[in-house]
Amino acid sequence: MDTLNDVLKALAADIDEVESLVRDIDEADWSKPTPAPGWSVADQVAHLTFIFRLAKTAAADPDTFRGIAASASHNFDGAVNAALQQFNCFPPSELLARFRSEGDASVEALAAVPENSVVPWLVNPLPPAVLASAGIMELFGHGQDIADALGVRREPTERLRHLARFAVLTRDFGYLSRGLTPPEEPFRFEFTTPAGEVLAFGPEDAAQKITGPVHDFCLLVTRRRHRDDLALTAAGDEADRWLDIAQAYRGPAGEGRTPGQFADPCCD
Repeated sequence: MDTLNDVLKALAADIDEVESLVRDIDEADWSKPTPAPGWSVADQVAHLTFIFRLAKTAAADPDTFRGIAASASHNFDGAVNAALQQFNCFPPSELLARFRSEGDASVEALAAVPENSVVPWLVNPLPPAVLASAGIMELFGHGQDIADALGVRREPTERLRHLARFAVLTRDFGYLSRGLTPPEEPFRFEFTTPAGEVLAFGPEDAAQKITGPVHDFCLLVTRRRHRDDLALTAAGDEADRWLDIAQAYRGPAGEGRTPGQFADPCCD
């Protein structure tokens, strides 16, 4: 079983990876549109900076965080857009420095939280390892948008296990975002890591089962690739239905991606 320290090491490494995507790009590249409609590369980095500031505040100053969450509770999209304006007004070098600073500070703040306690978050309090895993999910999804905009192929890593576990925990988000009732029956998930290890979650005898490469699964649950472009297999009608609606984040699903949208698939 992974510890909080294991997850935080992965989170720190993913921050490094996203920073490396934009560290040496031209200033004009920061304005490039990404596959997320209306979002530039700078917008993606600004959003991540905002998320890390929230996580840092939640872990280090829970009372202040609760005030922020309460003020944004009726219009979270508006709060996100305001945050974009707050951070993407900076020139690229300063925005990147703020991303780095807030990312590092969130890792440090989460590391100081006792592993058996919880951190306040937008809907329910979360254990620090789960909140750190949510950060990994954000970095993976928005990092993929940046990579797609810049024409960069990211190499899958063993750190994807943390995002996969988080997506299994949040299986029902796709149902809830569409006003659907999640099924009571559990799913079985079996994924192969880049190193060939098998990750398994859920009862072995479950009638509903999802299998495939862990990288493909992470692309699916962050809605950065359409299921038709991924090597994922569903056994059972409900599992097959789930592949169409899977998401590892709360709120609206967004437009997702279309089949064949990317000429050079990022997952071979």
